[in-house]
Amino acid sequence: MKVATVKTFLVYPYGSASVSAESQSWLRKHWLLVRVETDDGLVGWGEAYTQAGREPSIAHHVTNMAGYLVGCDPFHIRQFARVVYEDVLGKRGAMDALCALSAIEQALWDIIGKKLGVPVYNLLGGPCRQRIRVYANGWSYGRTSDDPAELAERARKTVALGFTALKFDPFPGPWRPFIDRADEQVAVRNVRAVRKAVGPDVDILIEVHRRLAPMHAVRVARQIEDYDPFWYEEPVPVESLDALAGAKREIRMPVVTGETLYLKSAFREVLEKQAADILNPDIASCGGILEMVEIAAMAEPYFVAMSPHNYNSTTMALAATVQAAAVMPNFLITEYFVNFTETGNAISVNPLRVENSYITLPTAPGLGLEIDEAALKDYAPRDFAPVRLRTYADEGP
Repeated sequence: MKVATVKTFLVYPYGSASVSAESQSWLRKHWLLVRVETDDGLVGWGEAYTQAGREPSIAHHVTNMAGYLVGCDPFHIRQFARVVYEDVLGKRGAMDALCALSAIEQALWDIIGKKLGVPVYNLLGGPCRQRIRVYANGWSYGRTSDDPAELAERARKTVALGFTALKFDPFPGPWRPFIDRADEQVAVRNVRAVRKAVGPDVDILIEVHRRLAPMHAVRVARQIEDYDPFWYEEPVPVESLDALAGAKREIRMPVVTGETLYLKSAFREVLEKQAADILNPDIASCGGILEMVEIAAMAEPYFVAMSPHNYNSTTMALAATVQAAAVMPNFLITEYFVNFTETGNAISVNPLRVENSYITLPTAPGLGLEIDEAALKDYAPRDFAPVRLRTYADEGP
């Protein structure tokens, strides 16, 4: 069995007319699915992490890497990844290229599982659990940061869907490392409003998006800790691990980092410096399934938990994450974008279902999910006008 073709599909998550205009208003990224087919007709699917405007570059990397894969044995995953990293990338890992590699890697695991007739988790040592807990994200988009009542109402509606954990960013924009008291108070009011709305039994996860200087990260943390956050995600940019580690020592809630790190080599120093309690690499950018499982194995003896990031579709990247999470002894929880559910279900033959904040492990061979290629035509790529975020003039004198 040899790899015969590699093909990419850009999918606009809100391409269908049935999706609300409100949902379409904020999202400008596409999903990037990768289809790998062998010479005996087996098909595997994977997914690359994307950011708005970078999708063509990532797709180009997939096409380039396909030249090193076609004609090869799909079982040789580790060898393919090594050749790509050393020979194609010259050991210069970067987001776009590693997103492409991650997608192809997932698709190869999908093929192997189908060939052998078993779920991928059984090829990785077997599951440690039968259900994967997820937290809801994407529920707070479209609201205004200075309206805690609206945010609270959205939180209540999300809990009513059955979710027992919610993540949101309570800070007003634009992102900057030094914030004033007014911005701090907006964040505190938003956290307070959500906690009051959902009650004490729902976990609330605070996202900071790597935006704060350590002194501000610590000061805000002290003000919101009474509302019992489940975690404090990426309070400080990971570029300065000493700064992050220093802030973590002053923050009395679990600190998360890892979504902007790629390959296990990038996580070594995070663990050695004790810069995080929880790691959140993304399976669609960190190198793929095997890399994610190896990062988890590195973290385990440091007593660091794993909570995979998943700002991707609710199809292939989520399916790959579920397979990897199943075999991690130190797995905690993973990400589920509720605003992607409708489209994910529309393009899947057998979509993953969330019940009471859990996904039951699929038993089908491979990644346990199939894409309906015919349905993809309703979610064709969109061209977007440039979005003005801010200029130097916006910052004032």
